[in-house]
Amino acid sequence: MRGNNIMGIIFANLHEDRISELTEVRIMGAVPFGGKYRLIDFPLSNMVNSGINKVGVLTKSNYQSIMDHVGTGKAWDLSRKQGGLFILPPFTNTNEYSNRVTTLNSILPFLENSKQEYVVITDCDTVCNIDYQDVCRKHIENNADITLVYKRDRLPENPHEPAVLSFNSKGKVIDVLIDSNVTGSCSYYMNMMMVKRELLIELVNKCISKNTLNFKRDIIQGEYKNLNVYGYEFKGFSPVITSMSEYFNANMALMKHEIRADLFNSDNPIYTKVRDDMPTKYGLGSAVKNSLIANGCTIEGEVENCILFKGVHIGKGTKVSNCVIMQDTKIGADSSLSYVIVDKDVTIKDERTLMGFLSYPVYISKGSVV
Repeated sequence: MRGNNIMGIIFANLHEDRISELTEVRIMGAVPFGGKYRLIDFPLSNMVNSGINKVGVLTKSNYQSIMDHVGTGKAWDLSRKQGGLFILPPFTNTNEYSNRVTTLNSILPFLENSKQEYVVITDCDTVCNIDYQDVCRKHIENNADITLVYKRDRLPENPHEPAVLSFNSKGKVIDVLIDSNVTGSCSYYMNMMMVKRELLIELVNKCISKNTLNFKRDIIQGEYKNLNVYGYEFKGFSPVITSMSEYFNANMALMKHEIRADLFNSDNPIYTKVRDDMPTKYGLGSAVKNSLIANGCTIEGEVENCILFKGVHIGKGTKVSNCVIMQDTKIGADSSLSYVIVDKDVTIKDERTLMGFLSYPVYISKGSVV
């Protein structure tokens, strides 16, 4: 299957209320993750690694940060004459841009003018490394109209309208439960799907004409009996960012070698915007244990079980443990931080103590002075 027969649509703006602290000044896709990445890097890289060379990124408000990050798409080899990266800002009332159906309806000209036969649709709040070519092969083998990517596991914490799927022996969807009280392991929809482009246009027009605007209820649940809808099970690392604690846990999971090997597979690398920095400097008496440290940092104190983004400064005598410290944050001398998420450009003065808990990490907003 040729990747250039598939186009991608990325919802970069959905579910922002789940981590409103981080999305107050940026959209979901621009949320920093893992020391040097943004959440949009993962779906973008997955599509490029699968040979998809036309990708539309749907945005809402606060989309300047995402535009600055992705630029022309050069870091993902999407700066090209044919296809490439398309930023699709609001064409309608931005309040409607939290609804998938009205959002897709606003970009129907983009879909109608495209030539690709298939569309891959995904959100930005799931961190994973997936091969969409494999999804497409299954889609064609099953002669499917829609293929839903799902995970067999417990439902994520605090999900938004989770869809639980049931299948027959051939993998065809035979039931869809929305917002059910399912406990234990189940097959839940990961908000990733492959669909025929012309069928997607038809379904969106049908929903608009009937004023039925819930994508999961009116398209997935409402149409699975009328269409060939199949599932594709994804078994890799795939946390869903549904809360600040889940964001924190997803970052902390990167301390495990097997998780990093799965997510940052050298055969399917995760690309991001490059920022050139000097190597990290370690002062006399500094100590670092089980941490991910980006370039450009200066460490004079102790760091354990932490993720440090580029340009972070850890002062002398300071102890930082179980923290996510974002870009260009400065932490003074003789301070102590534990279970803290620190946003960009924060200044924490000398002799400060900040302590959260695993299930409730403390958050310091962008540009704050503590």
